[in-house]
Amino acid sequence: MEEVNKDFEDTHVALCIGANDTLNSAALDDPNSVIAGMPAPEAKQVVVMKRSLAAGYVDVDNPVFFNKNTNMLGNAKATCEQLMPHPSL
Repeated sequence: MEEVNKDFEDTHVALCIGANDTLNSAALDDPNSVIAGMPAPEAKQVVVMKRSLAAGYVDVDNPVFFNKNTNMLGNAKATCEQLMPHPSL
């Protein structure tokens, strides 16, 4: 996990689908957090698709959702279905 964190600073866009705990900047900012050490996007632009702004499985608030460089696109399933056409059966 620590290896990928340093790559995020050179990333232009991070697209996070359905992520919450694995996207939380508290993993980097708070060494006492239950998610310390997990990768967190530090990309120039972060795009998040998930159902709500609610805390995830570990019940930790996520400051990434409120950063100026974060765009929330809403429901992950619905947004992905709109972005990608259904394959022909």
